[in-house]
Amino acid sequence: MRSFLGVIGAFLLACVSLSANAQFKLGVKGGLNISSVHFNSDLLKAENITGFQIGPMAEAMIPALGLGIDAAILYAQKGMETDEKSGVRTSMKTSYLDVPVNLKWKFGLPIVKAYLAAGPYIGFRVGGDKIWEVLGDQIESKTFSAGLNFGAGVELISLLQVGVNYGLGLTDNYNAKKMDLNGKNRGWSVTAAILF
Repeated sequence: MRSFLGVIGAFLLACVSLSANAQFKLGVKGGLNISSVHFNSDLLKAENITGFQIGPMAEAMIPALGLGIDAAILYAQKGMETDEKSGVRTSMKTSYLDVPVNLKWKFGLPIVKAYLAAGPYIGFRVGGDKIWEVLGDQIESKTFSAGLNFGAGVELISLLQVGVNYGLGLTDNYNAKKMDLNGKNRGWSVTAAILF
């Protein structure tokens, strides 16, 4: 038991030491979303729809290692477009409050650095219609979402970050009962962040 407590104590001490050496920054992040929905069947084909995202972010980096984490609270628009046989196009846009937390690695020169980032996100539907009528069925959007982020980008003068991100939805965000369809959010985003 003592050795277990010793390991926990050493881990906590290391965390405090690393956080003492970390550089913290706050900022604002925004960008363009190009999203769609991946269904478990070809009965309904979803096409891309554009939206945006914006919100505050925080970053904590350990400069000596180039490693850290970033987190944000983003108002994000996602969804899809469908094209029925009658030629009627239906746009389904849903707004989420997304909370991504990414492990980030920066490398390069002090003035220009590249970065790679990956981590989970959770989201809560805060806007948009809950139910749409498509192909004689009702598609219902769910309240909760979760998935993984994969991103890369460039940081200029430790102030501006420009990047590309892919969001891989892991939870069923849409459901159509008659067609027995479940759909997950998927999409790309191009973002810019200003850090203070």
